[in-house]
Amino acid sequence: MSYRNRITLRDSMKGIVEEPLLSLVPKRFDYIGDIAIISIPADLEAYRDAIVSKILSMRGNTRAVLNKVSKLEGERRVAHFELLSGESAETFHRENGYTYKMDVRKVFFNPRLYWERARVASKVLPGESILIPFAGVGPFVLPSAGKRTTIYAIEINPDACACLKENIRLNKLEGQVTVIHGDADLILSVPGSLEDKGFNVPENGFDRAIVPTPYGMDHFLGKVSDLIKKGGHIHFYTFKTENQIPELIEDYKKMGLEVEFYRRTGNVAPGVSRWVFDLVKK
Repeated sequence: MSYRNRITLRDSMKGIVEEPLLSLVPKRFDYIGDIAIISIPADLEAYRDAIVSKILSMRGNTRAVLNKVSKLEGERRVAHFELLSGESAETFHRENGYTYKMDVRKVFFNPRLYWERARVASKVLPGESILIPFAGVGPFVLPSAGKRTTIYAIEINPDACACLKENIRLNKLEGQVTVIHGDADLILSVPGSLEDKGFNVPENGFDRAIVPTPYGMDHFLGKVSDLIKKGGHIHFYTFKTENQIPELIEDYKKMGLEVEFYRRTGNVAPGVSRWVFDLVKK
């Protein structure tokens, strides 16, 4: 999870980084497994080694430090990283009782959403059929499958697909998850394509969908909603400013979706946050 302590990284660099540049030192960084991930501004180039040394001293089992040098790019939603310390970006990450194997440089994984993923999993009921597009390495898939459900997962990144299948095996959830490698946006646009790719689509629709939507893909909600049975649930993630939320709720109502709950799940840009909506199809 994210590094949280009374002493932030910035505080710990006082006396090392000169005062005019100290405000550029990130207050926090993330851990995925035993790998620390930080974004070091270019203006702190001269202090990179000192920052890495400080990070390594903060937790004894830190095996590598990665510097995130770009935002998510391309259809695979993968950022670019520099390996500042260590020999590999492969790790095992444990979250909410499940183990995830991944190479951080090849897949997308946000450790800050661990509580949100646990919240959604707590809503899942045994026996449900669940559609999870943009499944990644499985952070929404595994805890839902652990509730004795049937999961249908779609992921476009072949490396993430391979990790997802391995994570299903590692957590002994074989037989409960069908994994499809492909573009969820295209797959759900073509009638019958799910069946063609091996999905046994429930006759009356899925009981639930968990949709960690990438930025700018709000149109995807309509495609998912068509596959959900009446009374079924959708956990939909979107990126909005707070003043857009009231209009968004009205739009969902017009689509025949009741908003049961919504909350902010993190800031992604000045004024823009990730929001989750728990929706029920009427």
